[in-house]
This record gives sequence, C-alpha cells and structure tokens, in this order.
Amino acid sequence: MSEQKKKLVEAITPINQDFAQWYTDVCLKAELVDYSTVKGCMILRPYGYAIWENIQHILDGMFKATGHENVAMPLFIPESLLQKEKDHVEGFAPEVAWVTHGGGEQLEERMCVRPTSETLFCDHFAHVLHSWRDLPMKYNQWCSVVRWEKTTRPFLRSREFWWQEGHTIHETEAEAIAETEQQLNTYAEFCEKSLMIPVVKGKKTDKEKFAGAEATYSIEAMMHDGKALQSGTSHYFGDGFSRAFGVQFTGRDNQLQYPFQTSWGVSTRLVGAIIMTHGDDEGLILPPAVAPYQVVVLPIAAHKPGVAEKAQEVAARVATFARVKLDDSDNSPGWKFSQWEMKGVPLRLELGPKDIEKNQCVLVRRDTREKYFVSLDELETEIPRLLSELAQNLYQRALENREKRTWAAASMEEVKRLAEENNGYIKTMWCGSLACEEKMKEEAGLSSRCMPFDQEHLADTCPCCGKPANLMVYWGKAY
Repeated sequence: MSEQKKKLVEAITPINQDFAQWYTDVCLKAELVDYSTVKGCMILRPYGYAIWENIQHILDGMFKATGHENVAMPLFIPESLLQKEKDHVEGFAPEVAWVTHGGGEQLEERMCVRPTSETLFCDHFAHVLHSWRDLPMKYNQWCSVVRWEKTTRPFLRSREFWWQEGHTIHETEAEAIAETEQQLNTYAEFCEKSLMIPVVKGKKTDKEKFAGAEATYSIEAMMHDGKALQSGTSHYFGDGFSRAFGVQFTGRDNQLQYPFQTSWGVSTRLVGAIIMTHGDDEGLILPPAVAPYQVVVLPIAAHKPGVAEKAQEVAARVATFARVKLDDSDNSPGWKFSQWEMKGVPLRLELGPKDIEKNQCVLVRRDTREKYFVSLDELETEIPRLLSELAQNLYQRALENREKRTWAAASMEEVKRLAEENNGYIKTMWCGSLACEEKMKEEAGLSSRCMPFDQEHLADTCPCCGKPANLMVYWGKAY
C-alpha cells in the first residue's frame, strides 16, 4: 500500500473497532457533510447532496407514477393551528423551535418552525375541498423540517433535516388505508431495489406510533453493527385530523362528511442507512442507483502520449449510459484509488499505455476489489453488467448480515442473554400490553421495532408476563 493511500485509510477508524467513530469519519472524509456553527445542524456538501438528489429523483418518479403532486407549504405554523390536534401537539411539543419576534417586534402569536406539516395541510384542505369529486387529494412536498434534538449525528439525527412528506385525503377509510400501505410498499421497493437494503415491513405498536395517528407502519433496516434503523414511515389518521380542523366535503349522498387522511415520509436518514449498511474499512460503498458517479475513469501515466486523450474519449463514451467522473488531476494513482474508494464509487476504470495498445481497460469493483480486463469495444455491455452484479452483491451481503443477527426467543431469560451477547433482531411473541413492552426496554434494553406483516407463531405465551400471545414482534436496539 502506498504511503498516501495508507495515510488516507488510517484517517478512518476501523469499522469493527468503533462503529460510531467509523461512521463519523466516513461522513467527513468522504466529504458528505461538514459541521455547522449552528449547533446540531449539518451542512450537506455537494457529494452528500448529490446522493440525496438521486434519492429524490427516483422517489419523486415513483410518487408521480401513483398520482401524487408536489406542493410547497409555509415554513411557519401559528401556535393556535398546532394546538388544534391535541395528541399531535403533545407528541411534538418537546422538539418544537419557536419564533417569538419578527422584524424586531414581538409577535402577537408565536409560531413554530415546522417539525412536520399535518396541521398546515389540514388548514389548506379545509379551504380547497368541497365535493367528493375533488377527492382524493394526493400531495407531497420536498423540504426541510426542524426538531430540537438533544443529541445529534450526521444524517441520522439533526435539528434541521431534509425529507419528503406526503399528505393525502380520501373519500373512504378503505381508500386511505390502501394509500398508507401502498406508500409503505413504495418505500420498501425503493430501499430494496435502489439502495440494496433489505427491510422488514410492519406495524408500529401504539407506544411507537406517530402522534395523532390511528396506525403507523414502518420499514426497519439492519445496519452493519446489528442495530436497527427506522427507514421510512406511513401513517393512517382516520378522520381525526379532519374533524379537528373542520375539513369536510359534500358526499355522494349530498351530506357533509369528513375525509380520511394519511401522511408518509423518508428523509436524509437514508443516506446514513447506505453508509452503515454497505460501508467498509476503506469508506463508503454506494449502490449504483444513487451514486453521484457510477464510474470513475483514471488515466495511468497520463503524461505519456495519447493517454489523456484516450481517457477523455472513453469517459465521453461511458457518459452516454452511466454517470462518470474523469479524474485527470495530477495526484498520484495511489491517492486517487484511495480517494474514490473512500467516496464509494462503484466502478474504477483504469487506462494506461499498455491497455491502449491492447484496446482494453481495467475495471475494478468497489465491493470486492476484483479486477476485470475488458475490451474497449465491450464497455456498453460490461459496465452495466458489473454495476448490476455489484448491486445484487450489496443486497445479498446485507441480507446475510440480517439473517445471522436475527434470533427467536421464547423466554425473558433467553431474550436478555441474546441481547447481552449480540446486537440484532430478537423475535418474540407479545401479549399486546404496554407494561410488557416497557419491561422489554427496562430489562433487556430493547425497543419494539415493528409487528411484521409476515407473522410467525413462535410460542403460545408472552415472554414478559406468561399470558397468551398471538402477536410476533421484532425487538432491537436502534439508532
């Protein structure tokens, strides 16, 4: 290993030595974020934002394909508006940032910086909804929100973060529930087919559901270290918000009715999920679908006749079917190798004088570091093939990690032993009581992740109280 590469790699903590520090090192060294002088907030650097843009682009297309339209709501919510839905405001009260002055004068009514926008959408729906013919209204917005978190970590938890929040209203309960489930499935499909992260789909317990919701569904992903990351949520509100905000429409029977509502969202937390699921001791490994550059072209011995020109020609060709970066800087090859490995570019294309003589290049996969000698005449077929193989390998590795870190338990003693020895998912039956859920947290340090849609019958009783149980729950430690 060259001194330059050795130095760059040593700049990040080994992944299995201190996972939290490794994560922070990668966020900074891969130039995804920088810390801000605004405490608890992060700066998304161009490379980090480019990943988020690709996530946005794919998801936005998926939303529009199911009939959703983008809107933009105000940043501020008057306190009186926030107070209309009691459970909702109580759930968010500890995290709200308040604006009390504007233009040097104290406001007559203080306003919060939106932590989420249910109240704003309800206020809007009350103005624009008239008849059943107006339904459904299926809106989404891309924005940032503010939640006054005490402890922060890049992408996973910050006081301001970027996300999308979908808000829809429907004529019937059945339509709203179908929407809630559809959007959860959209998130699961995106995570598994674009981010190459396997997820567990399920319903949250009442303790963990969104403030003001009748039901919350989530996708739960497992990180490299065995901890869970809630990676997307979809909420069914019934008509509770509609009633609180006076949102009504004239139904088919000519009577006033309340619509049924949903909301759903994912955030820049997904970038954290990518890092913690796929990364290694050399840094990031990016799934091709969201990588800012899918291929980096590195001319070797670029000072020799014809090399720089050929590299430019090859990069231009690759650009017709993949996102490409030509690194023709005067840094050494070893430094470039290390830099682009740190940034997680899926494929490295090396091109030197001997390669040009043989009408070939060297392709190196970021995940396995395997080298492939490929004819320059076959780039259009070989690069997509290798990108596809890399993506599938990332998914398979993540799935294997989840499977080897998932255990079933029938007794509290077994749960505590497993939790003490490992990080991962522990599956048990559950009687459904809050007391047993809290006992699991107090005695084993585990929170309920979800009640998976794919239920199994592991035992007849709840491990916490011994009473009959017919629900299976995934428990785990989580970010």
